[in-house]
Formats: sequence, structure tokens, C-alpha cells
Amino acid sequence: MYAVITFLTGLLFGLGLAISEMTNPTVVLGFLDLFGDWNPSLVFVMGGAVTVGMIGYVIRNRRSKPWLADKWYVPTRRDIDKNLILGSAMFGVGWGLSGYCPGPGLTALTNNPVEGVYFIAALIAGSAIFHFQNHRNNS
Repeated sequence: MYAVITFLTGLLFGLGLAISEMTNPTVVLGFLDLFGDWNPSLVFVMGGAVTVGMIGYVIRNRRSKPWLADKWYVPTRRDIDKNLILGSAMFGVGWGLSGYCPGPGLTALTNNPVEGVYFIAALIAGSAIFHFQNHRNNS
């Protein structure tokens, strides 16, 4: 049952990305271009995401455990460190330059294969650099 729910959740998320055009880098870059030809349509997408997230927290606060797990897995760290700031900045710069974040970036492999291959290669390279750097620092 867990695998079915996970699949359906991913499918719903992917459909939401496609319907909202978050998979179209032109729309995303238009949203990020505040001083140019700004496209405010993604404000509604973000509003919907925040609303769903808030409903999730209300449900979590009212239930002692989730339906399909033994306990809630909620992040407990509240500190803001240099890794969080650096990672967030890198994500934002990458999103702003390419118009893709990891989920929609995978769809580029079918929608725009040339860009998709470059994006996925950069994603893998960045992940490998992080893994190498993190492993080196923890050794």
C-alpha cells in the first residue's frame, strides 16, 4: 500500500507541475523576471502549495501518527548554517539561470532533450561534488 500511495502522490505532483507549467522554463523565468515581462501566474501555484502544506501540518497536529507509518518524520533542526544558506543560494541561482529545478528538470529530457541532458548532467555533477565534499569533511 505504501508503494501505491507513493506512486499516486508522485503522479499527482507531476500532474500539478505539468498543469501549472512549472515544467516550462519560459514560464518559470517569466515569473522570476520581476523587472521585465513578469508573469505572475506562478503566484497561484505557490499559494496552492503553501495551502496544501498548511493542511498537512494541521493533519499532523491532530493525529498521533500517520496512516501508513509508525511515526511522523518531521525535520527538527531549526538552525541556519552556512551550508543551508549556500545550498539555497546555489539552488536559486541554478533555477534562475535555467528555469528548471530537479523535478521539472527531469521532464526536460522529453520536452527539450538537449537542455534536459545538460541540466541532468549538471545536477549529477553538483550532487557528486557535494557528496565528495561532504564525505571529505566528515572523514
